[in-house]
Amino acid sequence: MKFTKAEKSWVMYDWANSAYGIVIVTAILPIYFKSVAQASGLAATTATAYWGYANSVGTLIISLLAPLLGAIADYQGYKKKLFNFFNLVAITATFMLTFVPASAWQWLLIIFVISTVGYAGANIFYDGFLTDVATPERLDRVSAQGYSMGYLGGVIPFVIIMLLQLTKGFGVLSATGIVKFGFIMTTLWWIIFSIPLMKNVTQQHFLPPVTQPISAAWHRVVATFKTVWRDKNIVWFLAAYFFYIDGVDTIFKMATAVGSDFGLSMTHLMLILLLVQAIAVPFSILFGRLAQRIGTKYAIGIALGIYVVICIWGYFMQRELDFWILAFLVGTAQGGIQALSRSHYAKIIPSEKANEYFGIYNIFGKFSAIIGPAMFGIFTQLTGQTRIGILSLVLLFVVGSLLFIKVPRIEKS
Repeated sequence: MKFTKAEKSWVMYDWANSAYGIVIVTAILPIYFKSVAQASGLAATTATAYWGYANSVGTLIISLLAPLLGAIADYQGYKKKLFNFFNLVAITATFMLTFVPASAWQWLLIIFVISTVGYAGANIFYDGFLTDVATPERLDRVSAQGYSMGYLGGVIPFVIIMLLQLTKGFGVLSATGIVKFGFIMTTLWWIIFSIPLMKNVTQQHFLPPVTQPISAAWHRVVATFKTVWRDKNIVWFLAAYFFYIDGVDTIFKMATAVGSDFGLSMTHLMLILLLVQAIAVPFSILFGRLAQRIGTKYAIGIALGIYVVICIWGYFMQRELDFWILAFLVGTAQGGIQALSRSHYAKIIPSEKANEYFGIYNIFGKFSAIIGPAMFGIFTQLTGQTRIGILSLVLLFVVGSLLFIKVPRIEKS
């Protein structure tokens, strides 16, 4: 299937912000933060727990804002402006990380939280643009292509960072210098590849403008929440999504911190993350095609089963090979479950209120993400064992799967 100019431009934003997800959130910042925090006297498990708490704070902020922001964006002329604002906040905060002193681990967490709010906020409107660029029968494939390009786009800056790590900065950059170079490279990558969306994607579905958009949006949010609870298609999906996407996000955010606790070197962690990215590219596309063959519900169900295996496998990990196997499994399911969740939701909501409904989608997805990292941190701190923190996440996938059984099946597109 050939993609339109608008679809390609929309997909490219996944390519643009992917460097933040893989280089900053997963690769260099958690490891850099832990090294700085431990040098300041924090225990390794305490530093890991603080990283989890910082992720929870960032998601709490955007979760509270998401429904209102989404409702405002549905009015004509607001979606692109709000997208540009939050995108700029995220990019600026990422660049500011470059100037944080090596000993100021508290400031690393604060600026990271700001960048997370900007990143997640921009994604509310990015997700909402999906219904503007794709017709209902193309949603699964376009959404999956976005995640696939995101993983592929993340590989390039990630490989550059990995080469710098392996060569010790080619004798020019120190370990800290490599980290700061990563912050700058991510900033530039994000700016450049955001341009296609800003130029070629426009809001096709919208509500007429009003004189007081914030007040009107708030009243719409209250009314929409009441409407949502009467729609079983949306209620059961969001209830299931609330739990299982929390587990997905927590595994993604805590991966390198967990690997570090298991004694893996920076080099090995970088190679393992590269494997996840490489595996996720074809499997994201594969899940999009699978959804067209067997239906989105069954394809998501397969991904949920893989994640249950991941949590159990994580508890029994003993060797480095076990971590490689875990990474492979994450790569097979991560992009697919995210892409198909987004496209499934886009199919069951009214297009003219896509941003408002995606605001609700984000409050379930992002607000739930407070639970996972916090639960992981608490179990890890109480037991002193990272593997217990990993195993605790299986509860999120089991509950999510049980609720997902109630989700009505949508006919294959």
